[in-house]
Amino acid sequence: MKTAYRSALSLAIALALTSTLSAQTTEVDDENREESVETAEMDTIRVTARRREESELDVPISITALSGEALNDVGAQDITYLQQAVPNTTLEVSRGTSNTLTAFIRGVGQQDPVAGFEAGVGIYIDDVYLNRPQGAVLEIYDVERIEVLRGPQGTLYGRNTIGGAVKYVTRRLGREPAASVRASVGSFSQLDLVVSGETPLSDTVAVGGAIASFNRDGFGTNLTTGKDNYNKDIVAGRASLEWTPTDNAFIRLAGDYFDDNSNPVGGHRLIPGLFSGAPVLDDVHDSRGGMEGRNFTEAWGISLLAEVDLTPGLQFKSITAYRDNENIQQIDFDALPPVDLDVATIYESDQLSQEFQLNFTGDRYAGIVGAYYLKANSFGPFDVRLFQTGDLIGAPGLNAFTLGDVDTDTWSVFADVSFDLAAYLGLETGLELSIGGRYTSDERSSRVLRQTMLGASSFFGGDPVILATTSDFDGSDTFEEFTPRISLAWKPTVDQNLYASFSQGFKGGGFDPRGLTSLAPDLDGDGEVTESDVFQFMRFGPETVDTYEVGLKSRWADGRINTSLALFHSDYTDIQVPGSIGADTNGDGVSDTFAGVTTNAGAATVKGVEFEMDAVLGRDLAAAGDAFMLNTAVGYIDAGYDEFVTAVSDPATGSTALEDVADQRVIQNTPEWTAHARLRYDLPVNWFSTDATFSAIGAWSYRSKTNQFEIPSSFLDQSAYSLYDLSLVWRRADNRYEVALHGRNLADEEYKVSGYVFATPDGSASTLGLEGVMNAFYGAPRTVTLTGQINF
Repeated sequence: MKTAYRSALSLAIALALTSTLSAQTTEVDDENREESVETAEMDTIRVTARRREESELDVPISITALSGEALNDVGAQDITYLQQAVPNTTLEVSRGTSNTLTAFIRGVGQQDPVAGFEAGVGIYIDDVYLNRPQGAVLEIYDVERIEVLRGPQGTLYGRNTIGGAVKYVTRRLGREPAASVRASVGSFSQLDLVVSGETPLSDTVAVGGAIASFNRDGFGTNLTTGKDNYNKDIVAGRASLEWTPTDNAFIRLAGDYFDDNSNPVGGHRLIPGLFSGAPVLDDVHDSRGGMEGRNFTEAWGISLLAEVDLTPGLQFKSITAYRDNENIQQIDFDALPPVDLDVATIYESDQLSQEFQLNFTGDRYAGIVGAYYLKANSFGPFDVRLFQTGDLIGAPGLNAFTLGDVDTDTWSVFADVSFDLAAYLGLETGLELSIGGRYTSDERSSRVLRQTMLGASSFFGGDPVILATTSDFDGSDTFEEFTPRISLAWKPTVDQNLYASFSQGFKGGGFDPRGLTSLAPDLDGDGEVTESDVFQFMRFGPETVDTYEVGLKSRWADGRINTSLALFHSDYTDIQVPGSIGADTNGDGVSDTFAGVTTNAGAATVKGVEFEMDAVLGRDLAAAGDAFMLNTAVGYIDAGYDEFVTAVSDPATGSTALEDVADQRVIQNTPEWTAHARLRYDLPVNWFSTDATFSAIGAWSYRSKTNQFEIPSSFLDQSAYSLYDLSLVWRRADNRYEVALHGRNLADEEYKVSGYVFATPDGSASTLGLEGVMNAFYGAPRTVTLTGQINF
């Protein structure tokens, strides 16, 4: 009833807001193709990777762009689908959540979503950077295209992104009334509804928007609470007002809203309960955690874009944005009914950003000069309830309460200019030199409060007894860096683009929000633990990556085949590796709290190859109106630590010493091989006297063994696996009606996407709590979805 009510309400509100909705057309024909072979060639997407509209062939950057229509045709539901289609990319739902994103590109990313850690991969909605990963698992609706840029992106974007960027681009409004309604039903009682629309208010003003409701039952069940596990209960919406006061000016006011009321996500125990003896469950999507309480995410944002063409070759752009996010989660780490290691957490964040750009083009040059400012706060109190441990040591209701409050104040200036050397030198072939640079200043201020208490904290309705304050830290530091980029692209023909580039990425440091200052050692050797020792113990420094890349982008057979090949080598230094371990604060041999162990571990080398191809197979078929298309993507990474320095304890003496354990560590969330192949056959049909196109789309995706953390685990690491998908799409020739049937993970593969560990590597002993934590979270099982869409 609730699902049906919310879906109906979404439809009613949308229809009240506007009388029309729009059909979405997202692919633009490449204007440089020969007209004689136009019917046999694939449409290409115009991208804005360099902040100006270009074809992918002309961009000397590793980029994959997928149109909204293509994503709809394969039944992609949110941006985690991209890891199936984009090489050397990991986009997964974070452990214990339904909408927090874990993102890695080419071995660079960020595992931990707590306050204080910056993302290694930038997520953007219409050029607005999302500072926190909560709510970043974006549902795919009302989208023009999504671009994935691999490698450091600092000279073209407001916020520096050390590993890469994912750009979620919504489409601009048309100037004709239009309407679209899309509904989906499927496995696990799936019921989705997307209603979007646009209409002009005058010759210069248009309004539009979309409201969406996404609902389904769980893939499994929490056997303790009886609630669905991995269910979905989301309402989202976007709206925009566009004003074109003159032919040389464009202003867009846009807003978006996201509300997720899905149940807490429980993990699957991979080992029996070490204290209770609870057995491992048969169904990997079932759980037994006993936590109850509020569990939701509410996020919203507003942005103002202004573009003014000062001259035919000079454009000024301003992007002003504010975003707010509130997230409350109940995470049962031990996934058992007793309160053994239960975490109730709050993530609150807000950000204000301002970006100015000056984009210029001429006969022999093009480029951008920009400035960026971001002021953000991330506030994250959480209870770590160790009630079973407390009962054992005579401290009932033991709670290792933690609070991190982090302010970020950052500004930067950047520039990137491309020169047409061929024109300057009088060459017959194309030759382009691009030079860019960025200066970044990141100021990070953190308050870290750690308290040992009895009972739930006041943030979760408790009236606790505070036993001790183990951290009360205030610290601030500024991290500054200049990062350059240079590329040289040679086009011996209009269909070939060979390039070489160097780019440097930078991510600022900070302070571990889970740090335990009472464990700080005497780092300067003066015989006592001083404030300076505590500061250095809590602080972690910035990380950098130097990436060298050689690539070739080609168009073959009169545009019927497009290929992209890139070889890259990255030197990754001062890598931030966050983590936490159980800690014994009173020497009784029982871990009664935990401690953050974030460190700049050392250095790694990441090198690899990426190959992508789009091809129309069979000229005769295409000329006859049929089309048989192949899309492939293959990524290979050789990634490993060259140095990983950490403190290692000697059990015999109890002393600790620094040791290089690089040979015992791995790069997390980075499989050696990723591959994707998609075959599509389009057949013109005339069913029931109606001209239409029937499409069959089959896909195979492969990921080799993936390590969840930097320490290999025989329990948590995911072995190689394949996913098989099939979509059948019928679309009327005038695009008025569309019906699609999507089958995802047809082989019903069980595969891990994340996990928690507080146990020894062999699972025989717990390192925090009594039951031991070795839990995994899994991807979706086999699903079938039927979708219908009407465009007016």
